[in-house]
Amino acid sequence: MAHKWYIVHTYSGYENKVKAALEERIRQYGMEEFFSDVVVPTEKVIEVVKGERRTSSRKVFPGYILVKMELNKDSWHLVQDTPRVTGFVGGLQNPVPLSDAEADKIIRQMEERELNPVPKYNFEVGDSVIVTEGPFTNFHGVIDEVRPEKGKVRVMVSIFGRSTPVELEFGHIQKAG
Repeated sequence: MAHKWYIVHTYSGYENKVKAALEERIRQYGMEEFFSDVVVPTEKVIEVVKGERRTSSRKVFPGYILVKMELNKDSWHLVQDTPRVTGFVGGLQNPVPLSDAEADKIIRQMEERELNPVPKYNFEVGDSVIVTEGPFTNFHGVIDEVRPEKGKVRVMVSIFGRSTPVELEFGHIQKAG
């Protein structure tokens, strides 16, 4: 039987501890042949804190981990009996695995975010922002256009009393207020 991806519900905030505990239990019980991967879906995000650009990690699905495994009675019990696991998603006794396409999409998105972090905050047209970096630092403005594919926004800032469009990176602004 081939290994398939299953979604496992955990206590929120304990995803990494559950991953470590599950991997340890797999080794303890010698069940490596039934498990091939345990993943906490995360993405890298960029934020500006006190003028400093920081990259951090954020859970994509808080309270859930992905487990690639061969589902049988023993492997089901091993996962189910891991501390802070509340159960499988998609059926209590016979959970439905993710399709290969769904699992590939999640894994591919994680890999892309590792190389190209996304901004921690989502910006929308009309949002009031403060510029945190560059020649317009401390200027206030309103977002006129958002280009997520480029990680940029066009902000209308007041320069000498005139509204002027300025193109800025997501990491160079933060929401006002």
